[in-house]
Amino acid sequence: MSRFNPYIPRPIDRPTEVPLPESTSGGARDVDAATDDLSGLDEAKIFAAPDDPAQWPTWRRRLAAWRADARRRLRYDDALYRRAEFAWIPSCYAVALVWLWDEALYDHERGEFTPDAFLDAAERDYGGLDGVVLWHAYPVIGLDDRNQFDFYRQVPGLPDLVAALRRRGVRVFIDYNPWDGGTQREPVDDFTALGQLVAWLDADGVFLDTLKEGGAALRHVLDAARPGVALESESRLPLARICDHPMSWAQWFADSDVPGVLRAKWFERRHMLHHTRRWHRDHTAELQSAWLNGCGILIWDVVFGAWVGWSARDRSLLRAMLPVQRAFTDHFTEGEWTPLADHPGAEAPVYASRWRRADATLWTVVNRADEEWSGPWLRVGRQQEDPAGETARAGRERDWDWYELAIGAQLEVCRSESDTVIGGRLPARGIAAVLAVPPGTPPPALTGTALDPDATFPDRIAIRRPVPAAPASTLPDGMVAIPAGRRQLTVRYRARETGMYGGAPYVNEWKPLPPRLHHMETLIRTVELGNVGIGVREVSNAEYLEFLTATGYRPRHPDRFLAHWVDERPVPGTEDEPVTYVDLADARAYAAWAGWRLPTEDEWQVAAEAGLIQRRHPLVWNWTESEHSDGRTRFVMLKGGAAWRAEGSDWYFDGGPQPPQVSAKLLLLGAGLTRSAWVGFRCAVDLTEKGEE
Repeated sequence: MSRFNPYIPRPIDRPTEVPLPESTSGGARDVDAATDDLSGLDEAKIFAAPDDPAQWPTWRRRLAAWRADARRRLRYDDALYRRAEFAWIPSCYAVALVWLWDEALYDHERGEFTPDAFLDAAERDYGGLDGVVLWHAYPVIGLDDRNQFDFYRQVPGLPDLVAALRRRGVRVFIDYNPWDGGTQREPVDDFTALGQLVAWLDADGVFLDTLKEGGAALRHVLDAARPGVALESESRLPLARICDHPMSWAQWFADSDVPGVLRAKWFERRHMLHHTRRWHRDHTAELQSAWLNGCGILIWDVVFGAWVGWSARDRSLLRAMLPVQRAFTDHFTEGEWTPLADHPGAEAPVYASRWRRADATLWTVVNRADEEWSGPWLRVGRQQEDPAGETARAGRERDWDWYELAIGAQLEVCRSESDTVIGGRLPARGIAAVLAVPPGTPPPALTGTALDPDATFPDRIAIRRPVPAAPASTLPDGMVAIPAGRRQLTVRYRARETGMYGGAPYVNEWKPLPPRLHHMETLIRTVELGNVGIGVREVSNAEYLEFLTATGYRPRHPDRFLAHWVDERPVPGTEDEPVTYVDLADARAYAAWAGWRLPTEDEWQVAAEAGLIQRRHPLVWNWTESEHSDGRTRFVMLKGGAAWRAEGSDWYFDGGPQPPQVSAKLLLLGAGLTRSAWVGFRCAVDLTEKGEE
């Protein structure tokens, strides 16, 4: 029995071979491919290209025949793409998947969103964004009974954030999690709730998490919510849904050695795919495929709390691509597309797509080699085949003016009686954009972007916030002492896409599947503890009320905290229950007032393993002073588990009672949204010797 290897594409991820006629007389049999059954290609992600250039014309004719036959079989209707409100779709090339509380987008200290700073940084790094997906609930959802819609609706000023992004010309997507069935239910069905959310936010699109399609029913709801809302499916979109899902992810799409053709883009030129390989540190494969197919890229440098940033080389590649793509969208959607066009010769690791319109011809060119190529890129003959193989056209570009637009390369143009050869120096894993225009045409404004050769992974380290000092010469009442010393702790945690303390959990893997995902992991940590006193029990509602009365403290965004009390007092009978709906700042404020602090996760675990602490009821997670940040994501370790558990999906946050060894990584939300009915806290002090502080 074969074992799953996460570092190689699964069979479902691999490109689909296009059946070619059996060769006769040493060459490919040139027959009418429309007479053959090519319906097996309907489920492809990418059509694999033959290694032999002599087979490429036949391969292109087969692709054209499949497309014509598939459209006929499906009775394909392109009405959605002809609607004016969807005209923005084909030019939405660069979309960023962004945690709503990413420190690049949200200032946790000031408690406000920073859309302009976020977009300015994206302009510098990637060449600007055409769209943003505001990822909001996973991996926090399941901490309590809030559902996916609550995690949007409860965000103060969220419509203002959407409006600010749209003022900068950026389309805004929200996401839909169909697996969310274990939290509180809406009074309406999910699709209706999603439509209400789209209308409230004036959102431009919906990303379908884990779904290949949303179906005609969701399309109907979104059309009623507002005009021009895009549905973007995850991974391979069924052919029958291209008509009403104008976008999809090209996720986990492995290509052939000779670059192939994306099925959905070939079927419908106006359909926008976004290539992504979320765990890879080398993005040249998906960048080059997007370049040759005239489609987009999903920028995902923080995957659910795990940093997987792009190298300087890959960022510069995208900066070089985007100005050309945005300027020549009409070529990619309406021009005559010839994949693997005008190859200069078998020895060249250079491949191109040709995009021809009446006024100009564009070639998108890639160097697939790991070394710089210096030589011919294109060999443009006097006679050229169109992608359907139906006519032979004169090589009209022969006497035109030639430019390179993407990287500013110096072109070498050599004309002969039989063909025109275009070449120059092309960086390793690099790209180029060759434009031919009639003589006298004003030169293009694009001058190119120099490619950065640095492919080093831009690592980020998650730094733990310094633990504040809370000296105490005597052990406070209600606390128990933990003696100082070095200890070896066994920590258990559930393997999730969030990772744990730092670093991506699935580096260069394709798709993590069980047992790589959702199982319990073990690590050994050696820690050095001082003399610590730790609260035997969590802080109660009554104790927290005493703090509020004494100080007049009011949390920032207090609604979630006060809503579960009556007249700003605990509900009668709950005074001895653990105080909840307190976020980390609220817990720290109480501890500072008392002259204490929160315990670290290590102190909490040592005390619990020794049987020194007790749990109030109902059982709630405990905040710790183990807060980390890598400059993009803030997270904290929770201990103890809770009585609440969201059932029905592995994607939910951990729930239920947990042994002392278990730590749960919780990404910190802003605007008070981390406050939960199932998170409380206890306090700790640093015990000093001989009464000295």
